[in-house]
Amino acid sequence: MKRLGVNIDHVATIRNARGELHPDPLIAAKFAKKVGADSITIHLREDRRHIKDLDAKNICKIKNILVNLEISTNSSIVNKALKISPDFICIVPEKRREVTTEGGLDLKKNKIKLKKIISKFKKKKIRTSLFINPTVSDVLISREIGTECIEIHTGRLANLVKSKKKYSKEIKKILKCSTIAKKLGIEVHAGHGLDYKTTKILSKINEIQEFNIGHYIIGESIFFGLSRVIKNFKSIIKK
Repeated sequence: MKRLGVNIDHVATIRNARGELHPDPLIAAKFAKKVGADSITIHLREDRRHIKDLDAKNICKIKNILVNLEISTNSSIVNKALKISPDFICIVPEKRREVTTEGGLDLKKNKIKLKKIISKFKKKKIRTSLFINPTVSDVLISREIGTECIEIHTGRLANLVKSKKKYSKEIKKILKCSTIAKKLGIEVHAGHGLDYKTTKILSKINEIQEFNIGHYIIGESIFFGLSRVIKNFKSIIKK
C-alpha cells in the first residue's frame, strides 16, 4: 500500500506572515490525518522560517499521528530532533539562502557524518531516510552508511513535466534507483515539487512506497480545501 505524507510547513509560513497564532500547524496536522494523510512531514530549518521548535515538539506529541521530521546535519538541530523524538527522520541538505531544497545530499562529502547521525537515531529506534538525487551511486552509498530509507528528489522530473518537456530519461533514472534500492532492502520514498500529474506518473513505479507532498497541497487547498486535495492524492497513489 502506497502512503501519502502531507508536509504542513506552509501552514506555518502563512501564520508567520502575521506573527500571530493562526493558522496553527498543530490543528493542520490533526486535520490532515483525519482526512487521509498517512503521516505528517515538517521541516525544522536552521533559520526557523516556518516550523518553530514548539510546533515540532507539540506535533510530535500527538497520539496516533506519524511524524516525519526533516532536518539538516547541523549538530544543534540533530540534538533537538533527538529530544523531540519523532517517528521518522529525513536528513536533507540545507542552504540558508535557498527558497526551497534544491537537490539531494552530497553523500560522498558527508558519508562519515551521516553515518554517525543515522547511528544516533537508530539507537532511539527512529527510522531515518536520506534525501538523495536519483543516481545509482547515491543509492549504494545510502546502503553503505546504514540508512533504512531513501527519499528521491523529484524536483527535476516535476519541472520537466510542468514545462511540458521530455522527461523519459529522468523517470528512467528514478525507476532504476528505486529498483536497486528495493533489491538492497531500502525503502523508497519520493518528494519535491510533486503535483497531481507528476505523482500519477511516479505512482506507476511499484517500488515507491511513500510520497511526501506539501507546497502543492497547501496551494491547491486555497481553492478546493485541504480535505479534497488530500483525498485526490490518495486516490492517485492507490491506482
